Amino acid sequence: MHRHLLAILLLLVMAVPGFAAERLRMSTTTSTENSGLLKVLLPPFEKANDCKVDVISVGTGKALKLGEAGDVDVVLVHARTLEDKFVADGFGVNRKDVMYNDFVVLGPADDPAGVKGSKSTAEAFAKIAEKQAPFVSRGDESGTHQKEKEIWQAAGVKPSGAWYVEAGQGMGEVIVMATEKDAYTMADRGTYNAFKKEKTDLVIVFEGEKGLFNPYGVIAVNPKKHPHVNYDLALHFIDYITGPMGQKIIADYKVDGDPIFFVYKK
Repeated sequence: MHRHLLAILLLLVMAVPGFAAERLRMSTTTSTENSGLLKVLLPPFEKANDCKVDVISVGTGKALKLGEAGDVDVVLVHARTLEDKFVADGFGVNRKDVMYNDFVVLGPADDPAGVKGSKSTAEAFAKIAEKQAPFVSRGDESGTHQKEKEIWQAAGVKPSGAWYVEAGQGMGEVIVMATEKDAYTMADRGTYNAFKKEKTDLVIVFEGEKGLFNPYGVIAVNPKKHPHVNYDLALHFIDYITGPMGQKIIADYKVDGDPIFFVYKK
């Protein structure tokens, strides 16, 4: 009787529209989630492959750690040095370029540290440190945090003290926190564009330096390290996100008319 009932329940679940026979586990940086891109990028892939993508949104460092542990099938991140090490150490295979934007320095409109007009990001950070103007850091080993640490080093500053807050939060949360504290922070342009109309009154006080280029890559977790991963579906996802359909969705995605990410010309 119980077996018969279980069989009926299983058939009913399988008959539910949208039931996904397969699941793809993906760890990704918070910027892809906070920007709203995944809401438009994932559904066409899920429909075409009769699957569900389970997203874990964390900083790039943690996203790659999930890949190293075999807890996900694919990673979508933005810290090229860490990505290359992930592949070199045998945890990832088939890395492909996906898209890019850039980092920007945000601050209050009245710019109390006098950052506007700086000749480099390092100079901008040095001015913030000199004034001990409030600065909110991701503090989470994300791609953004990695870039921020590089800039502090270039500025010859080891940030510490009450003015420097390590949030340990995602990009969206950090922008909101910096807004509440009337502080400076560094963000990817995509998340800032998605937040600037309703969630923050911070403005871009420095941008455009070559070193602020922010590329994103997708990597399948190596099945030789973790045989249980859904490698075939991960490869399908990589083909999709770097192929014509995925690239068009990324290129066309805008918030209030502002592009969030850019794709590479082929």
